[in-house]
Amino acid sequence: MKSNVGGIDKIARIVVGAVLILLALTGTIGVWGWIGILPLATGLFNFCPAWKLLDVNTRKSTR
Repeated sequence: MKSNVGGIDKIARIVVGAVLILLALTGTIGVWGWIGILPLATGLFNFCPAWKLLDVNTRKSTR
């Protein structure tokens, strides 16, 4: 897996994922909040399968 998530994209994914999970845990938005696992995981692992399929890379080049 080559990293394709970086910078602001990574931070946004982690924050949005954590907020959705927190809202699900408190019962504010119901079970749909558990979808926050996806953005949280992609932010933590720096890899998004959807970005790979669409050939998108938000990570700065290391060359």
